Amino acid sequence: MRTLQIMDRLSWHWIAVDGRTAHYGTGGDGRPLLFLHGWGLTDRTYAASLHHLVSAGLRVYAPALPGFGGTADLPADRRNLRGYGDWVAAFAEAAGIAGPVTLVGHSFGGGVAIRVAHDHPDLVARLVLVNSIGGSSWSNGRGVLRAIAERPLWDWGLHLQADLRPTREIARVLPVILRDAIPNVLLSPAAVWRVAHLARTADLTPELAELKARRLPVVIVWSKDDSVIGEAALLSLRTGLGEPEVVTVPGRHAWLLADPRRFGEVITNIIGLAEDTEGVA
Repeated sequence: MRTLQIMDRLSWHWIAVDGRTAHYGTGGDGRPLLFLHGWGLTDRTYAASLHHLVSAGLRVYAPALPGFGGTADLPADRRNLRGYGDWVAAFAEAAGIAGPVTLVGHSFGGGVAIRVAHDHPDLVARLVLVNSIGGSSWSNGRGVLRAIAERPLWDWGLHLQADLRPTREIARVLPVILRDAIPNVLLSPAAVWRVAHLARTADLTPELAELKARRLPVVIVWSKDDSVIGEAALLSLRTGLGEPEVVTVPGRHAWLLADPRRFGEVITNIIGLAEDTEGVA
């Protein structure tokens, strides 16, 4: 394992996972938190946001998922959400992550986090889904609910573009997104578009039902102006999980990049409340 540099109190490393190169950031001391990034981005994209978790006394691990940020792609027969979930479990073992973690996933990373919690229950103490994929429904332009698998690529792309329309918020975050997204597209175009398809069509209803049956602690975080993961997808995700707590914040799909401090406060509050409840129990 080779350390590259320290930025925002995170150190960046290369590590072998299942015999393939992987990149990740880590920092801090305390209870472990594993963060999974969104589509087209990398571990480094979230450095400023993760810094606030490190400062709050958490031990943060943030891998670049396969096909992104220099991490080698998955074998051809493992390029699905289950394969990504298994890779995360293998990464945790390779990185020496001890004990069950708070698992936080943003967007596509939320879908991967659901698979990790479903397939590797001993790894996950609680699940935090931030503007996550995995719900079974979407609403078309006429307000009609449809199965998520029927959502056309053009609709997903249109709302993704709308989420990035010029505002003061986007002016702060767009350079960071482009810095990491463009190299991913240039270096791993097949992985980028394959994961886009997974994110656009993911219906994790059976996995959500199993997590509900296990009573895994889950909190959903959603931003009220998210046009990528709309309210219909949020509601179906919540229903599938048995109506867990939803924390609603201002902002769009990438709000945690635009407002790192708020992200740190939201996540540490969730963990703090959970620990208070455990202490009472």
